[in-house]
Amino acid sequence: MDYLNRSVSNLLSVILCLFVTVGTASADPPKGYDFKRYDDGMTIAKAESKRIFLYFGRYGCGWCDKTNKEAFSKEEVKNRYSRHYSLIYADAESGDRLSLPSGERITERELGVQLKAFATPLFAYFEPNGKLILKISGLQSAADLLLYDRYIHGEIYKKMGFRAYFSSQQGG
Repeated sequence: MDYLNRSVSNLLSVILCLFVTVGTASADPPKGYDFKRYDDGMTIAKAESKRIFLYFGRYGCGWCDKTNKEAFSKEEVKNRYSRHYSLIYADAESGDRLSLPSGERITERELGVQLKAFATPLFAYFEPNGKLILKISGLQSAADLLLYDRYIHGEIYKKMGFRAYFSSQQGG
């Protein structure tokens, strides 16, 4: 019984440490990027015929913060994403209202439910009209973001599914 109590205590200590180190970081959009609110970003995308890059994060998301620091801080990522996409940031916990391309009014939180954003960060790429192209979740590296950009901006998605593309890029 004593062993079980120590095991449970150790497990709770590990969980608490993970929460403190990963869960308390801020999760604002990456610095130096011109992320817009959903409605504004969709309007810009349509007007400029640009694809959309939606960053779906939340306050306290340590993986968002880590991705911001390690991937979005790279100049090549910043240059490509700033040129190629209408950048939108949405908060997974926000009650702020937005308008979908269909005209439906929902909250940013409800958008997360529609996108099945069960974990953050979630990154989604859309056509200028709002049609989903690709959705990726979790911690991403600069190399990952550049791979996704080549797939989307290079319009490879029109010819090949992402799994086949990813496999071809990994040598298998």
